[in-house]
Amino acid sequence: MARASTVTTGRVYEPPAPEGATVLLVDRLWPRGLAKSGAPFDRWLKDVAPTTALRTFYGHRPERFAEFARRYREELREDPTGAVDELVALARSGPVVLLTATRDLEHSSAHVLATHLRRRLARR
Repeated sequence: MARASTVTTGRVYEPPAPEGATVLLVDRLWPRGLAKSGAPFDRWLKDVAPTTALRTFYGHRPERFAEFARRYREELREDPTGAVDELVALARSGPVVLLTATRDLEHSSAHVLATHLRRRLARR
């Protein structure tokens, strides 16, 4: 029987995630001011982040979030690198925390990704 799994989001600049969780940076760009040697996560999965063109379109403007989220979900469904499938497998084995440098978690790609993963996990 698989362990119950959760997918949550957080900011890379905040206190560490709970013990036992797999902690992943899911931004395409490295967070400003964060030393690679002291990074508070297990892995950097930049391939699961929105494309540069989509990030540029969004520009963290809340009025564009709905369209950004729609386009990003489309990118996630295509999953050319297999990164989403890898995340689903990780989430099936235990808690996963998706970290981002973005201040507004509710309007972030990490939020869209977490929602996408939860839906995939619910379909088991």
